[in-house]
Amino acid sequence: MSPYLTSLIAIVKREALRFIHQRERFIAALVRPLVWLLVFAAGFRAALGLSIIPPYQTYITYETYIVPGLCGMIMLFNGMQSSLSLVYDREMGSMKLLLTSPLPRWWLLFCKLMGSTAISILQVYAFLAIAAVFDIKMPLIGYVAVLPALIVVGMMLGALGLLLSSFIKQLENFAGVMNFVIFPMFFLSSALYPLWKMAESSELLYTICAFNPFTHAVELIRFALYVDFNGTALFWAVSASAVFTFGALWGYNPARTGVGKKH
Repeated sequence: MSPYLTSLIAIVKREALRFIHQRERFIAALVRPLVWLLVFAAGFRAALGLSIIPPYQTYITYETYIVPGLCGMIMLFNGMQSSLSLVYDREMGSMKLLLTSPLPRWWLLFCKLMGSTAISILQVYAFLAIAAVFDIKMPLIGYVAVLPALIVVGMMLGALGLLLSSFIKQLENFAGVMNFVIFPMFFLSSALYPLWKMAESSELLYTICAFNPFTHAVELIRFALYVDFNGTALFWAVSASAVFTFGALWGYNPARTGVGKKH
């Protein structure tokens, strides 16, 4: 078997086993969006009116609107969880051992990214299944059509996690990342309210939301769930993924970090 394929299987399997052994991580990943879906949405339903906007063909409930955003939330938090595990691995020494293998560094990081993305997609489908139990359903074909979008978004947010992990030196700093990266990305997006609603409030906030890559990630998922194609969202998501990936490769460059240098 090719050493590249062997390393991919090994790293993805390691991520899967770590996820299985951390059942509370799976529960927490679902509880967070379910609280928004079942509790906060009930209060916001009357306050936030929604017009008929693509990809919707008719008026929808607020719960239906925020499902794609909550799918993005799951993938965003999982990407950050992945970055936390990388920081932990670096402190324990396993990350240094991995990066000193003879395989190219970009391939090892790609394998890590694939493992993180696979776990994110599993969590999203579990959430969609629970949402369907509460009668918040999408077109049946949409559950299949959304898979490529989830892969693109998972790779983008996983690459962001890799980039952040290359700069976070200690686990204690992760809380700061949560406050200054995750929450602004989530709330300054179209996850909880449409952009036209933000434009009514502030043009500046609307502009920030429009340039937020997480906004385009959410819209890519939203359109895919309704078997519609959003080329603009795909372009921005792929572009952001490329930027984050190259940034992560630079961040893990041994010339910069000293990790994996051969003496």
